[in-house]
Amino acid sequence: MNKQNADAMPDHEPGMAPGRLRWASIAILLGTFMGVLDGSIANVALPAIASDLRAAPADAVWVVNAYQLAMAVAVLPLAALGERIGYKRVFVAGLLLFTGASILCAAAPSLPLLIAARVLQGLGGACVSTIVPALLRAVYPSKQVGRGVGYLALTVGLAAAMGPTVAAAILSAASWRWLFWVNLPIGLADVVLASRLLPHQDGVHRPFDLAGSILNALALALLIIGVGSLGDRTAMGLAALEIALAVVAGVLLIRHQRGRPTPLVPLDLMRIPMLRLSAGTSTCSYTAQTMAMLAMPFLLVSEMGRSASVTGLLMTPWPLVIVGVAPLSGRLADRYRSDVVGAAGLAVFSVGLVVLAMLPAQASNVDVAWRVALCGIGFGLFQTPNNRLMLTCAPRERSGAAGGLMTMARMIGMTLGAALATILLDLEGTRGALRALVVAAVAAAGGFAVSLWRLRRG
Repeated sequence: MNKQNADAMPDHEPGMAPGRLRWASIAILLGTFMGVLDGSIANVALPAIASDLRAAPADAVWVVNAYQLAMAVAVLPLAALGERIGYKRVFVAGLLLFTGASILCAAAPSLPLLIAARVLQGLGGACVSTIVPALLRAVYPSKQVGRGVGYLALTVGLAAAMGPTVAAAILSAASWRWLFWVNLPIGLADVVLASRLLPHQDGVHRPFDLAGSILNALALALLIIGVGSLGDRTAMGLAALEIALAVVAGVLLIRHQRGRPTPLVPLDLMRIPMLRLSAGTSTCSYTAQTMAMLAMPFLLVSEMGRSASVTGLLMTPWPLVIVGVAPLSGRLADRYRSDVVGAAGLAVFSVGLVVLAMLPAQASNVDVAWRVALCGIGFGLFQTPNNRLMLTCAPRERSGAAGGLMTMARMIGMTLGAALATILLDLEGTRGALRALVVAAVAAAGGFAVSLWRLRRG
Protein backbone atom coordinates (compact mmCIF):
# COMPACT_ATOMS: atom_id res chain seq x y z
CA MET A 1 0.00 0.00 0.00
CA ASN A 2 1.36 3.42 -0.91
CA LYS A 3 1.48 6.48 1.23
CA GLN A 4 -1.73 8.37 0.95
CA ASN A 5 -2.72 10.75 -1.76
CA ALA A 6 -5.83 11.26 0.32
CA ASP A 7 -4.03 13.57 2.77
CA ALA A 8 -4.83 16.32 0.40
CA MET A 9 -2.81 19.41 1.21
CA PRO A 10 0.88 19.36 0.18
CA ASP A 11 2.89 19.73 3.36
CA HIS A 12 6.65 19.41 3.36
CA GLU A 13 7.69 21.32 6.48
CA PRO A 14 10.78 19.78 8.11
CA GLY A 15 9.64 20.33 11.71
CA MET A 16 12.03 20.66 14.64
CA ALA A 17 15.31 18.84 15.24
CA PRO A 18 14.78 15.54 17.12
CA GLY A 19 16.26 16.66 20.46
CA ARG A 20 14.31 19.90 20.60
CA LEU A 21 11.21 18.17 19.22
CA ARG A 22 11.15 15.79 22.15
CA TRP A 23 11.03 18.58 24.72
CA ALA A 24 8.61 20.68 22.69
CA SER A 25 6.28 17.66 22.54
CA ILE A 26 6.52 17.30 26.32
CA ALA A 27 5.58 20.96 26.74
CA ILE A 28 2.55 20.57 24.45
CA LEU A 29 1.35 17.28 25.90
CA LEU A 30 1.92 18.27 29.53
CA GLY A 31 -0.60 21.08 29.12
CA THR A 32 -3.06 18.63 27.60
CA PHE A 33 -2.48 16.12 30.40
CA MET A 34 -3.10 18.74 33.08
CA GLY A 35 -6.35 19.94 31.49
CA VAL A 36 -7.83 16.46 30.93
CA LEU A 37 -6.75 15.24 34.36
CA ASP A 38 -8.33 18.26 36.05
CA GLY A 39 -11.61 17.73 34.22
CA SER A 40 -11.62 14.08 35.26
CA ILE A 41 -10.77 14.49 38.93
CA ALA A 42 -13.35 17.24 39.50
CA ASN A 43 -16.16 14.72 38.94
CA VAL A 44 -14.93 12.54 41.80
CA ALA A 45 -14.63 15.53 44.15
CA LEU A 46 -18.22 16.78 43.77
CA PRO A 47 -19.60 15.14 46.95
CA ALA A 48 -16.71 16.51 49.03
CA ILE A 49 -17.11 19.98 47.51
CA ALA A 50 -20.87 20.01 48.14
CA SER A 51 -20.39 18.94 51.75
CA ASP A 52 -17.60 21.42 52.51
CA LEU A 53 -19.31 24.42 50.87
CA ARG A 54 -22.76 23.40 52.16
CA ALA A 55 -24.24 23.24 48.68
CA ALA A 56 -26.93 21.04 47.17
CA PRO A 57 -25.56 18.25 44.94
CA ALA A 58 -27.52 19.62 41.95
CA ASP A 59 -25.79 22.99 42.41
CA ALA A 60 -22.37 21.40 42.89
CA VAL A 61 -22.66 19.74 39.48
CA TRP A 62 -22.09 23.19 37.99
CA VAL A 63 -18.47 22.91 39.10
CA VAL A 64 -18.15 20.45 36.21
CA ASN A 65 -20.73 22.00 33.86
CA ALA A 66 -19.22 25.49 34.05
CA TYR A 67 -15.82 24.17 32.99
CA GLN A 68 -17.26 22.21 30.06
CA LEU A 69 -19.48 25.06 28.87
CA ALA A 70 -16.64 27.57 28.98
CA MET A 71 -14.49 25.24 26.91
CA ALA A 72 -17.23 24.61 24.36
CA VAL A 73 -18.11 28.24 23.64
CA ALA A 74 -14.46 29.33 23.47
CA VAL A 75 -13.09 26.73 21.01
CA LEU A 76 -13.78 28.45 17.69
CA PRO A 77 -12.98 32.03 18.82
CA LEU A 78 -9.68 30.83 20.32
CA ALA A 79 -8.81 28.93 17.14
CA ALA A 80 -9.30 32.17 15.21
CA LEU A 81 -7.29 34.09 17.80
CA GLY A 82 -4.43 31.60 17.49
CA GLU A 83 -4.28 32.16 13.75
CA ARG A 84 -4.38 35.92 14.33
CA ILE A 85 -1.71 36.37 17.02
CA GLY A 86 0.21 33.06 16.89
CA TYR A 87 -0.41 29.66 18.44
CA LYS A 88 2.38 29.89 20.99
CA ARG A 89 0.99 33.09 22.51
CA VAL A 90 -2.48 31.60 22.96
CA PHE A 91 -1.09 28.35 24.37
CA VAL A 92 1.13 30.05 26.95
CA ALA A 93 -1.64 32.50 27.88
CA GLY A 94 -3.95 29.53 28.36
CA LEU A 95 -1.46 27.82 30.66
CA LEU A 96 -1.14 30.98 32.75
CA LEU A 97 -4.92 31.45 32.92
CA PHE A 98 -5.51 27.80 33.80
CA THR A 99 -2.86 27.85 36.53
CA GLY A 100 -4.07 31.16 37.98
CA ALA A 101 -7.67 29.98 37.94
CA SER A 102 -6.57 26.79 39.75
CA ILE A 103 -5.34 28.98 42.61
CA LEU A 104 -8.71 30.75 42.68
CA CYS A 105 -10.50 27.38 42.71
CA ALA A 106 -8.37 26.13 45.60
CA ALA A 107 -9.01 29.27 47.63
CA ALA A 108 -12.71 29.73 46.76
CA PRO A 109 -14.75 30.37 49.96
CA SER A 110 -18.14 29.66 48.35
CA LEU A 111 -19.71 27.66 45.54
CA PRO A 112 -20.55 30.67 43.31
CA LEU A 113 -16.93 31.85 43.45
CA LEU A 114 -15.69 28.32 42.77
CA ILE A 115 -17.97 28.09 39.73
CA ALA A 116 -16.73 31.48 38.49
CA ALA A 117 -13.13 30.30 38.88
CA ARG A 118 -13.99 27.13 36.99
CA VAL A 119 -15.27 29.24 34.10
CA LEU A 120 -11.87 30.95 33.94
CA GLN A 121 -10.17 27.57 34.21
CA GLY A 122 -12.30 26.27 31.35
CA LEU A 123 -11.26 29.22 29.19
CA GLY A 124 -7.62 28.44 29.96
CA GLY A 125 -8.19 24.78 29.17
CA ALA A 126 -9.83 25.74 25.87
CA CYS A 127 -6.77 27.82 24.94
CA VAL A 128 -4.60 24.76 25.41
CA SER A 129 -6.77 22.04 23.88
CA THR A 130 -7.80 24.08 20.83
CA ILE A 131 -4.27 25.12 19.91
CA VAL A 132 -2.52 21.77 20.55
CA PRO A 133 -3.23 20.20 17.10
CA ALA A 134 -1.85 23.25 15.30
CA LEU A 135 1.25 23.24 17.51
CA LEU A 136 1.85 19.55 16.84
CA ARG A 137 1.67 20.24 13.11
CA ALA A 138 4.15 23.08 13.60
CA VAL A 139 6.78 21.09 15.52
CA TYR A 140 6.57 17.65 13.85
CA PRO A 141 7.95 16.99 10.37
CA SER A 142 5.11 16.57 7.88
CA LYS A 143 5.79 12.84 7.58
CA GLN A 144 5.47 12.35 11.35
CA VAL A 145 2.34 14.38 12.14
CA GLY A 146 0.40 11.16 12.76
CA ARG A 147 2.93 10.19 15.41
CA GLY A 148 2.34 13.48 17.21
CA VAL A 149 -1.44 13.09 17.02
CA GLY A 150 -1.04 9.54 18.35
CA TYR A 151 0.90 10.81 21.36
CA LEU A 152 -1.89 13.33 21.92
CA ALA A 153 -4.50 10.55 21.98
CA LEU A 154 -2.28 8.55 24.35
CA THR A 155 -1.98 11.55 26.67
CA VAL A 156 -5.73 12.18 26.72
CA GLY A 157 -6.51 8.51 27.36
CA LEU A 158 -3.90 8.20 30.09
CA ALA A 159 -5.07 11.35 31.89
CA ALA A 160 -8.72 10.28 31.71
CA ALA A 161 -7.87 6.81 33.03
CA MET A 162 -5.71 8.18 35.86
CA GLY A 163 -8.16 10.88 36.94
CA PRO A 164 -10.35 8.89 39.36
CA THR A 165 -7.34 7.17 40.93
CA VAL A 166 -5.43 10.42 41.43
CA ALA A 167 -8.53 12.10 42.86
CA ALA A 168 -9.15 9.23 45.28
CA ALA A 169 -5.53 9.30 46.44
CA ILE A 170 -5.56 13.06 47.09
CA LEU A 171 -8.98 13.02 48.79
CA SER A 172 -7.89 10.19 51.08
CA ALA A 173 -5.05 12.33 52.43
CA ALA A 174 -6.13 15.97 52.01
CA SER A 175 -8.94 18.40 51.27
CA TRP A 176 -10.56 18.67 47.82
CA ARG A 177 -8.76 22.01 47.46
CA TRP A 178 -5.50 20.13 46.86
CA LEU A 179 -6.99 18.80 43.63
CA PHE A 180 -6.48 22.33 42.32
CA TRP A 181 -3.31 23.25 44.23
CA VAL A 182 -1.42 20.43 42.48
CA ASN A 183 -1.87 22.29 39.17
CA LEU A 184 0.37 25.12 40.38
CA PRO A 185 3.83 23.47 40.05
CA ILE A 186 2.83 21.57 36.89
CA GLY A 187 1.39 24.66 35.25
CA LEU A 188 4.35 26.90 36.07
CA ALA A 189 6.83 24.28 34.86
CA ASP A 190 4.94 23.95 31.59
CA VAL A 191 4.83 27.73 31.12
CA VAL A 192 8.63 27.78 31.32
CA LEU A 193 9.01 24.85 28.92
CA ALA A 194 6.52 26.22 26.40
CA SER A 195 7.95 29.74 26.50
CA ARG A 196 11.46 28.50 25.79
CA LEU A 197 10.87 25.62 23.41
CA LEU A 198 7.80 26.19 21.28
CA PRO A 199 8.41 27.92 17.95
CA HIS A 200 7.27 31.49 17.57
CA GLN A 201 4.93 32.04 14.65
CA ASP A 202 3.68 35.35 13.34
CA GLY A 203 -0.08 35.43 13.11
CA VAL A 204 -2.12 36.49 10.12
CA HIS A 205 -3.40 39.98 10.82
CA ARG A 206 -7.16 40.03 10.42
CA PRO A 207 -10.00 41.63 12.43
CA PHE A 208 -11.43 39.55 15.28
CA ASP A 209 -15.06 38.61 14.73
CA LEU A 210 -16.65 39.72 18.01
CA ALA A 211 -20.25 39.48 16.76
CA GLY A 212 -19.62 35.98 15.44
CA SER A 213 -18.02 34.94 18.73
CA ILE A 214 -21.08 36.12 20.69
CA LEU A 215 -23.50 34.29 18.36
CA ASN A 216 -21.30 31.18 18.57
CA ALA A 217 -21.35 31.30 22.38
CA LEU A 218 -25.13 31.71 22.48
CA ALA A 219 -25.77 28.90 19.99
CA LEU A 220 -23.48 26.39 21.68
CA ALA A 221 -24.42 27.23 25.27
CA LEU A 222 -28.16 27.01 24.55
CA LEU A 223 -27.72 23.82 22.54
CA ILE A 224 -25.61 22.02 25.17
CA ILE A 225 -27.87 23.07 28.07
CA GLY A 226 -31.03 22.25 26.11
CA VAL A 227 -29.87 18.85 24.88
CA GLY A 228 -28.58 18.01 28.36
CA SER A 229 -32.06 18.68 29.80
CA LEU A 230 -33.96 16.45 27.39
CA GLY A 231 -33.82 13.50 29.76
CA ASP A 232 -35.70 15.48 32.47
CA ARG A 233 -39.42 15.17 31.69
CA THR A 234 -40.24 18.14 33.93
CA ALA A 235 -37.99 20.40 31.87
CA MET A 236 -38.86 19.21 28.36
CA GLY A 237 -40.62 22.45 27.42
CA LEU A 238 -37.71 24.62 28.53
CA ALA A 239 -35.24 22.29 26.83
CA ALA A 240 -37.17 22.52 23.54
CA LEU A 241 -37.19 26.33 23.80
CA GLU A 242 -33.44 26.41 24.45
CA ILE A 243 -32.74 24.17 21.47
CA ALA A 244 -35.00 26.29 19.25
CA LEU A 245 -33.17 29.47 20.32
CA ALA A 246 -29.86 27.70 19.68
CA VAL A 247 -30.98 26.90 16.13
CA VAL A 248 -31.97 30.55 15.58
CA ALA A 249 -28.60 31.75 16.89
CA GLY A 250 -26.86 29.14 14.71
CA VAL A 251 -28.68 30.29 11.56
CA LEU A 252 -27.79 33.90 12.33
CA LEU A 253 -24.18 32.85 12.89
CA ILE A 254 -23.94 31.03 9.54
CA ARG A 255 -25.51 33.98 7.72
CA HIS A 256 -23.05 36.30 9.45
CA GLN A 257 -20.12 34.09 8.42
CA ARG A 258 -20.95 33.70 4.74
CA GLY A 259 -18.62 35.46 2.36
CA ARG A 260 -15.79 35.81 4.86
CA PRO A 261 -12.46 34.45 3.54
CA THR A 262 -11.48 33.01 6.95
CA PRO A 263 -14.73 32.56 8.89
CA LEU A 264 -14.91 31.86 12.62
CA VAL A 265 -17.04 28.81 11.83
CA PRO A 266 -14.68 27.09 9.37
CA LEU A 267 -17.07 26.97 6.42
CA ASP A 268 -14.09 27.28 4.08
CA LEU A 269 -12.60 24.07 5.49
CA MET A 270 -15.93 22.26 5.30
CA ARG A 271 -15.83 22.79 1.55
CA ILE A 272 -12.88 20.35 1.44
CA PRO A 273 -14.62 16.98 0.89
CA MET A 274 -12.05 14.87 2.75
CA LEU A 275 -12.12 17.15 5.79
CA ARG A 276 -15.92 17.40 5.80
CA LEU A 277 -16.32 13.63 5.67
CA SER A 278 -13.69 13.15 8.38
CA ALA A 279 -15.56 15.55 10.67
CA GLY A 280 -18.72 13.51 10.06
CA THR A 281 -17.03 10.23 10.97
CA SER A 282 -15.57 11.83 14.09
CA THR A 283 -18.99 13.03 15.24
CA CYS A 284 -20.52 9.58 14.66
CA SER A 285 -17.73 7.79 16.53
CA TYR A 286 -17.85 10.06 19.59
CA THR A 287 -21.64 9.75 19.68
CA ALA A 288 -21.27 5.97 19.71
CA GLN A 289 -18.50 5.93 22.32
CA THR A 290 -20.33 8.27 24.69
CA MET A 291 -23.57 6.28 24.46
CA ALA A 292 -21.76 3.02 25.13
CA MET A 293 -19.73 4.37 28.05
CA LEU A 294 -22.87 5.79 29.71
CA ALA A 295 -25.00 2.70 29.07
CA MET A 296 -22.52 0.01 30.11
CA PRO A 297 -22.55 0.68 33.89
CA PHE A 298 -26.36 0.44 33.96
CA LEU A 299 -26.29 -2.77 31.95
CA LEU A 300 -23.60 -4.39 34.10
CA VAL A 301 -24.97 -3.34 37.50
CA SER A 302 -28.74 -3.45 37.03
CA GLU A 303 -29.20 -6.13 34.37
CA MET A 304 -26.19 -8.40 34.92
CA GLY A 305 -25.78 -8.06 38.69
CA ARG A 306 -22.17 -6.86 38.80
CA SER A 307 -20.96 -4.75 41.71
CA ALA A 308 -19.81 -1.18 41.20
CA SER A 309 -16.17 -2.14 41.71
CA VAL A 310 -16.34 -5.02 39.23
CA THR A 311 -18.12 -2.76 36.74
CA GLY A 312 -15.29 -0.25 36.99
CA LEU A 313 -12.74 -2.98 36.30
CA LEU A 314 -14.74 -4.29 33.33
CA MET A 315 -14.88 -0.80 31.82
CA THR A 316 -11.13 -0.27 32.23
CA PRO A 317 -9.96 -2.21 29.11
CA TRP A 318 -11.55 0.41 26.84
CA PRO A 319 -9.31 3.39 27.79
CA LEU A 320 -6.31 1.15 28.49
CA VAL A 321 -6.17 -0.34 25.01
CA ILE A 322 -6.65 3.13 23.48
CA VAL A 323 -3.49 4.21 25.33
CA GLY A 324 -1.62 1.35 23.69
CA VAL A 325 -3.21 1.50 20.24
CA ALA A 326 -3.19 5.28 19.65
CA PRO A 327 0.59 5.67 19.11
CA LEU A 328 0.64 2.60 16.86
CA SER A 329 -2.24 3.93 14.76
CA GLY A 330 -0.42 7.25 14.45
CA ARG A 331 2.63 5.54 13.00
CA LEU A 332 0.41 3.53 10.65
CA ALA A 333 -1.26 6.74 9.49
CA ASP A 334 2.14 8.29 8.72
CA ARG A 335 3.10 5.25 6.67
CA TYR A 336 -0.16 4.30 4.96
CA ARG A 337 -3.35 6.08 3.91
CA SER A 338 -5.01 7.68 6.94
CA ASP A 339 -8.49 7.12 5.53
CA VAL A 340 -7.83 3.38 5.08
CA VAL A 341 -6.46 2.95 8.62
CA GLY A 342 -9.33 4.98 10.06
CA ALA A 343 -11.94 2.96 8.14
CA ALA A 344 -10.44 -0.27 9.44
CA GLY A 345 -10.64 1.10 12.97
CA LEU A 346 -14.29 2.08 12.58
CA ALA A 347 -15.08 -1.39 11.24
CA VAL A 348 -13.53 -2.99 14.35
CA PHE A 349 -15.31 -0.46 16.59
CA SER A 350 -18.66 -1.23 14.96
CA VAL A 351 -18.15 -4.97 15.38
CA GLY A 352 -17.14 -4.45 19.01
CA LEU A 353 -20.35 -2.55 19.76
CA VAL A 354 -22.46 -5.16 17.97
CA VAL A 355 -21.01 -8.05 20.00
CA LEU A 356 -21.32 -5.92 23.14
CA ALA A 357 -25.02 -5.38 22.42
CA MET A 358 -25.37 -9.16 21.94
CA LEU A 359 -24.02 -10.00 25.40
CA PRO A 360 -25.93 -12.91 26.91
CA ALA A 361 -27.51 -12.31 30.29
CA GLN A 362 -25.19 -14.85 31.96
CA ALA A 363 -21.99 -13.65 30.29
CA SER A 364 -18.78 -14.14 32.26
CA ASN A 365 -16.45 -11.27 33.10
CA VAL A 366 -14.05 -12.49 30.42
CA ASP A 367 -16.88 -12.34 27.84
CA VAL A 368 -17.56 -8.74 28.80
CA ALA A 369 -13.90 -7.68 28.99
CA TRP A 370 -12.85 -8.86 25.53
CA ARG A 371 -15.83 -7.14 23.92
CA VAL A 372 -15.04 -3.88 25.75
CA ALA A 373 -11.38 -4.19 24.72
CA LEU A 374 -12.39 -4.75 21.09
CA CYS A 375 -14.34 -1.48 21.16
CA GLY A 376 -11.29 0.31 22.56
CA ILE A 377 -9.00 -1.18 19.91
CA GLY A 378 -11.32 -0.07 17.12
CA PHE A 379 -11.80 3.43 18.50
CA GLY A 380 -8.08 3.87 19.13
CA LEU A 381 -7.24 2.65 15.65
CA PHE A 382 -9.74 5.10 14.12
CA GLN A 383 -9.23 8.24 16.21
CA THR A 384 -5.62 9.15 15.45
CA PRO A 385 -5.66 8.66 11.65
CA ASN A 386 -8.94 10.54 11.40
CA ASN A 387 -7.60 13.49 13.40
CA ARG A 388 -4.41 13.46 11.34
CA LEU A 389 -6.48 13.62 8.18
CA MET A 390 -8.57 16.53 9.46
CA LEU A 391 -5.44 18.44 10.44
CA THR A 392 -3.38 17.86 7.30
CA CYS A 393 -6.23 18.41 4.84
CA ALA A 394 -6.39 22.06 5.92
CA PRO A 395 -3.97 24.70 4.62
CA ARG A 396 -1.17 25.26 7.12
CA GLU A 397 -2.33 28.82 7.85
CA ARG A 398 -5.74 27.37 8.85
CA SER A 399 -4.33 24.75 11.24
CA GLY A 400 -5.95 26.55 14.16
CA ALA A 401 -9.38 26.35 12.57
CA ALA A 402 -8.79 22.66 11.75
CA GLY A 403 -7.94 22.00 15.40
CA GLY A 404 -11.08 23.86 16.44
CA LEU A 405 -13.14 21.75 14.05
CA MET A 406 -11.64 18.57 15.52
CA THR A 407 -12.64 19.71 19.00
CA MET A 408 -16.14 20.75 17.92
CA ALA A 409 -16.79 17.41 16.19
CA ARG A 410 -15.80 15.66 19.42
CA MET A 411 -17.97 17.91 21.61
CA ILE A 412 -21.02 17.64 19.36
CA GLY A 413 -20.68 13.87 19.24
CA MET A 414 -20.30 13.58 23.02
CA THR A 415 -23.24 15.92 23.66
CA LEU A 416 -25.47 14.03 21.22
CA GLY A 417 -24.39 10.66 22.63
CA ALA A 418 -25.10 11.74 26.20
CA ALA A 419 -28.52 13.12 25.23
CA LEU A 420 -29.54 9.95 23.35
CA ALA A 421 -28.39 7.68 26.19
CA THR A 422 -30.23 9.82 28.75
CA ILE A 423 -33.45 9.76 26.74
CA LEU A 424 -33.34 5.97 26.31
CA LEU A 425 -32.59 5.40 30.00
CA ASP A 426 -35.38 7.81 30.96
CA LEU A 427 -37.92 6.12 28.67
CA GLU A 428 -37.06 2.49 29.38
CA GLY A 429 -35.18 2.53 32.68
CA THR A 430 -32.16 0.28 32.96
CA ARG A 431 -33.41 -1.81 30.02
CA GLY A 432 -32.73 1.27 27.91
CA ALA A 433 -29.01 0.55 28.39
CA LEU A 434 -29.16 -2.34 25.93
CA ARG A 435 -31.11 -0.21 23.46
CA ALA A 436 -28.46 2.50 23.83
CA LEU A 437 -25.75 0.01 22.87
CA VAL A 438 -27.73 -0.93 19.76
CA VAL A 439 -28.09 2.75 18.79
CA ALA A 440 -24.37 3.24 19.48
CA ALA A 441 -23.57 0.38 17.10
CA VAL A 442 -25.80 2.00 14.47
CA ALA A 443 -23.99 5.34 14.94
CA ALA A 444 -20.60 3.64 14.56
CA ALA A 445 -21.83 1.80 11.47
CA GLY A 446 -23.00 5.15 10.10
CA GLY A 447 -19.52 6.53 10.63
CA PHE A 448 -18.08 3.50 8.85
CA ALA A 449 -20.42 4.14 5.90
CA VAL A 450 -19.21 7.74 5.73
CA SER A 451 -15.61 6.50 5.87
CA LEU A 452 -16.28 4.17 2.92
CA TRP A 453 -17.59 7.14 0.96
CA ARG A 454 -14.44 8.99 1.99
CA LEU A 455 -12.33 6.15 0.53
CA ARG A 456 -14.10 6.57 -2.79
CA ARG A 457 -13.39 10.31 -2.72
CA GLY A 458 -9.72 9.62 -1.90
